[in-house]
Amino acid sequence: MTKFFEALANVFRIPDLRKRVLFTLALLAVYRIGAYIPTPGIDTDRFQAFFTRNAAGGFLGYFDLFSGGMLRRMTIFALGITPYITASIILQLLTVVIPTLDKLQKEGELGRRKITQWTRYLTVALAVIQSFGIAFALQNSDGNFVLNPGFMFLFMTVLTFTAGSAFIMWLGEQITDRGIGNGMSLIIFVGIIVGLPSAIQSIYVNTFVTHQWPVLQMVVILAVMVAVVAFIVLVERGERRIPVQYAKRVIGRRMMGGQSTHLPLKVNAGGVIPIIFASSLLALPQTALQFPVVKSSPWLSNMLGSLGGSEPVYYLAFIVLIVFFCFFYVSIIFNPNEAADNMRKYGGFIPGIRPGKNTAEYMDKILSKITVVGGLYLAVLSIIPQIMISGIKLQVLPGVGNFIDAHFPRWLLDGLGVNFYFGGTSLLIVVGVAMDTVNQIEAQLIMRHYEGFTPRSGRIRGRRSSTV
Repeated sequence: MTKFFEALANVFRIPDLRKRVLFTLALLAVYRIGAYIPTPGIDTDRFQAFFTRNAAGGFLGYFDLFSGGMLRRMTIFALGITPYITASIILQLLTVVIPTLDKLQKEGELGRRKITQWTRYLTVALAVIQSFGIAFALQNSDGNFVLNPGFMFLFMTVLTFTAGSAFIMWLGEQITDRGIGNGMSLIIFVGIIVGLPSAIQSIYVNTFVTHQWPVLQMVVILAVMVAVVAFIVLVERGERRIPVQYAKRVIGRRMMGGQSTHLPLKVNAGGVIPIIFASSLLALPQTALQFPVVKSSPWLSNMLGSLGGSEPVYYLAFIVLIVFFCFFYVSIIFNPNEAADNMRKYGGFIPGIRPGKNTAEYMDKILSKITVVGGLYLAVLSIIPQIMISGIKLQVLPGVGNFIDAHFPRWLLDGLGVNFYFGGTSLLIVVGVAMDTVNQIEAQLIMRHYEGFTPRSGRIRGRRSSTV
């Protein structure tokens, strides 16, 4: 612990690093100010009450997670960073099918700048579409959320939400360029952790004030949270290292190559994106249940209702979709054939494996195995906290439902009602972003001959004075 606080003090001893950290904190504070500026023309209190009663656990609740709770409060930043995330995912998927984008991605810094510019344009376009949809839905709802309906309300709401989303995108890019860490990830990170104090307060009230939960239940919840966080740290750092040997080559009068290295393949290469894709798809049936056409059809409403958030079919479909999207996303970001060709081009080979096609097949086999593990890891991480929140309705299973309802514990069937902020997706984002930011700060410290946060970083030692 002493080493950690010493490294933290070193962060503020380095002028450049201190400026980056303070700049990042200042822009994140600006982002949080937007959480208290309401959108003009909307009765925000009435909408927040409606949202809490009807939409907190569905698709809009998931959307609200990435906006930092600003959607339920209908602030100027209600769209959050979601349009940018969607635009980035769309361009990544289009890279596979559009040769021009694939070529730009391989052109280095110039190509990446061009793709970034297109991402900005697409973000604004998506923000306009989403903000118009929200404004139109608010104006035509039965909740009387709009104070003065009409064209000017639609225009001002679209303008406000789009400008807010574009401003958040600008904040994220500024943090990435002039601050520390990934700006977009930090914005999502801050939006999630601001709700943790209220969630902790809710647990305290339920345990020691209203006595709705036994003390043992609270201890189990905290123990599960600690175990999930440790599990995330373990797997996020996990990777399969494939040994690579480079043959010696004579270039001019110099002998090149001859070294041994490794090709790291991360267990969870897709990050949180497979969960986002799977959750978005499974949230669509619940959204469709709100339409009168679906409600009037008993067969259709029952079928879509079986994909509800605590039904066994939902959990099964969730696991399958997460594993599928893990394979889908990994196939986009890593091409074994291209990696094998590049390795052969520079004189590299995997010991015991012939270069070329055999190397590509070997890497593809290993990648498939660790992707299955990564997909199951994401599924477990998402499902266990969700069972704690809403349970799993095993009593609806035909044949054994009555036995399960009579003998299984109620917390498993009905959940514990834990706050939404303890979901597996939010924990994965919080822990992943925190690890990435700490690693970047640690790299800055080591580069300036300071010790980092972890014991492994102590291999590079140097001065600890107040000057650089």
